[in-house]
Amino acid sequence: MSPTIVIILIVLVLLLVAAIVFGVRAGRRKKLQKTFGPEYDRVVGDADSRAEGERELLERQKRHAELELKPLSAESKAKYSVAWEEVQIQFVDAPEQAVSTADELVTRLIAERGYPTGDYDDQLANLSVAHARTLGHYRDAHAISERSKNGEADTEDLRQALVHYRALFADLLGENPVKSEGAATPDTDPKVPSQKINDHDSDVAGSRPDATSR
Repeated sequence: MSPTIVIILIVLVLLLVAAIVFGVRAGRRKKLQKTFGPEYDRVVGDADSRAEGERELLERQKRHAELELKPLSAESKAKYSVAWEEVQIQFVDAPEQAVSTADELVTRLIAERGYPTGDYDDQLANLSVAHARTLGHYRDAHAISERSKNGEADTEDLRQALVHYRALFADLLGENPVKSEGAATPDTDPKVPSQKINDHDSDVAGSRPDATSR
């Protein structure tokens, strides 16, 4: 075999290997984008490189797989739905307290589903694997809740916080927590479509596998 043919074969092998590597990376990237949705862009954008951001997302998936997540019983779902309607009724007379109660209620629901609730950033990372499309709502609600503690949130801000909390709450619950047409809602709260709230993609009411089971 002539040296020229050997060189050509080596080049072809290298090109084949490069194509395989590229295909594997592209496939992995596509899966991560599908799993994490807008969270993929957030994490990659904050990282020093795309590769570093994707490694972080892969680590999140590994940690998530180690969690002992569990579905809610019908009794628990009913209990949380009633509690949520009480929060919305409370908003009319005490909006700040209602938002604080909503935050506590969401945290309890997160814990009952089997997620750790110690550190807020860890909560976000763990939730992002199966609830990425409602995670933006949780961030916005939490930010308003923190401002509210300092007296820096007005009634409209608080109303928006409750709407944001409801998005993640419904996602974790696996169904709309407000079951009746006549249920009380925050003052001036519009009827919000279940699949899109404000500018966030709302993945609610069982549209993800983890909405009702592991």
